[in-house]
Amino acid sequence: MSSAPPQDIFRDTPIRYLGYANEIGEAFRAVVHRRWVNLSYGVASGYVLCDAGSKAWNSWSKSDPCDSGRWRGAAVAGTDALIWQAFASVIIPGFTINRICAGTRWTIRRAYPYLPCRVTRNAKWITVLVGLASIPYIIHPIDELVTAAMDASIRPIMHSKGPCK
Repeated sequence: MSSAPPQDIFRDTPIRYLGYANEIGEAFRAVVHRRWVNLSYGVASGYVLCDAGSKAWNSWSKSDPCDSGRWRGAAVAGTDALIWQAFASVIIPGFTINRICAGTRWTIRRAYPYLPCRVTRNAKWITVLVGLASIPYIIHPIDELVTAAMDASIRPIMHSKGPCK
């Protein structure tokens, strides 16, 4: 009988959605004050720091206290989570939603002469809806991109043991 791996509250529960708070903030940028967008980045960044701290602590607490690599293992686990989450949850998705919303507003402005009045009056809200609707479509491709980029660049360096002595 095999036991299931322990649940990661930062990746396997609804807490994961706190990492996407900044995408919601970016989608609403056209209709809310800038401080609300900044607050959404604060929530997402707090999530990233908590996840990284959790991964470091889990690595530390599962290691043998006599293990000389205990500190290194905790640092690698925390750093890996911090970098992955920063790019996959905050930086790339926030930029992507920002550009999708900016492109939507630009398109609506260019098409003003050809659109009905009710569309042009609600251009900001249409931008919000397009931004919100795009979030589910960008999450997994960005996660996979960041994972592949880290697997090809920083993870081999972080997980190498260095030269033998």
